[in-house]
Amino acid sequence: MQSSIEYLNGKKILIWGYGREGKATERFIKEFCPDSTYAVYEGDRANLNDEEYDYVFVSPGIAFEEKNPKFTSETQVFLEAFADRTIGITGTKGKSTTSCLLYNAIKNSGKKTCLVGNISVPCLDYYGEMIENPDEIAVFEMSCHQCQRLTVSPHIAVFLNLFEDHLDRYITEERYFEAKKGITKNQTENDYLYVGSQVPLFETKAKRVTVCDDRIDSYDLFIAGEHNQYNAEFVKQICVNLLGLEEAKVREGMKEFHGLPHRLEYAGTYDGVRYYDDSISTIPEATISAVASIDNVKTVLIGGMDRHIEYDILEDFIKKHSEINFIASYEAGKRIVEEVGLARNLYFRSDLKEAVDFAKEITEEGAACVLSPAAASYGYFKNFEERGDVFKKLVEQKS
Repeated sequence: MQSSIEYLNGKKILIWGYGREGKATERFIKEFCPDSTYAVYEGDRANLNDEEYDYVFVSPGIAFEEKNPKFTSETQVFLEAFADRTIGITGTKGKSTTSCLLYNAIKNSGKKTCLVGNISVPCLDYYGEMIENPDEIAVFEMSCHQCQRLTVSPHIAVFLNLFEDHLDRYITEERYFEAKKGITKNQTENDYLYVGSQVPLFETKAKRVTVCDDRIDSYDLFIAGEHNQYNAEFVKQICVNLLGLEEAKVREGMKEFHGLPHRLEYAGTYDGVRYYDDSISTIPEATISAVASIDNVKTVLIGGMDRHIEYDILEDFIKKHSEINFIASYEAGKRIVEEVGLARNLYFRSDLKEAVDFAKEITEEGAACVLSPAAASYGYFKNFEERGDVFKKLVEQKS
């Protein structure tokens, strides 16, 4: 368990990127590698002299393709120590909610667990607690960036789904898929991979369990949507079939989860219109799912940064659902309007404020209006959280 500490202690370390994970890495070095020296770097690869350092921790937001054992990550070091009691969860959509459902289910069953990764606290902040509690289970939400260059995989891996995404970084869907597969690439025949039926078939040494979306139980959840019923099926199968937890307690734990901000989050009712913040939506499939999950949706706000993904499925959906108004904004919204052409239910407004103002004009009383952009927020907002917060403030304002 102490191998990471042993080989890192006394070394010269560079922390490349000083965001949430970079700061957690700094705390880890100070506590567990007191004989090491470290520096922080936030520039590009061209100006990074790795010869000066024994190890370089690369933050997941940095596009980095080199295969060099000197370059490591927070995720790598955590899994080196605790892969045997880590449940890693990835997928294009649903990984945050599934991680929370799983965490709640395990916790309600009386087992010690922690929630780490994108959704919660950086994993290295739990390094000490995992050492002190040898039975603790880590539920780890893992992005494609965190999976990409791993040489160790979690004992239990979950690959929920795969949709076209992050092409601004990976260029092709194949390379994006390859990055996601890092979650299972180093699993053995003693490990487990729970995979969604939508994920293309690929090789793994782990025991594969396919979770089919047409063969799931019914779950009493606070959060809406058929996709969340599917997410709950993964949780139930892992908890009951693999961890041996009592199903009643698992279901009870999932029911107590009330959802995450910016994921079909109810933002209030104003002038008789219900508003929902689904700013997390960055792909067409998520937007279509949002419309199906909320009763009587009459207006949908779409658009953001254009990452050059295909919008055919959403454009066909817009054409088939003339009863729903779609208000498109920003670069991706402009492209959708151009590709759809003339449509009586599709409008363009330059930004989110104009889109919300127009939504207030055209959405009938008793109906719902949803922000579900099917596009990234970058270039217009700091992140999807800020976009959702701005939306909620706008809907509260009087027109």
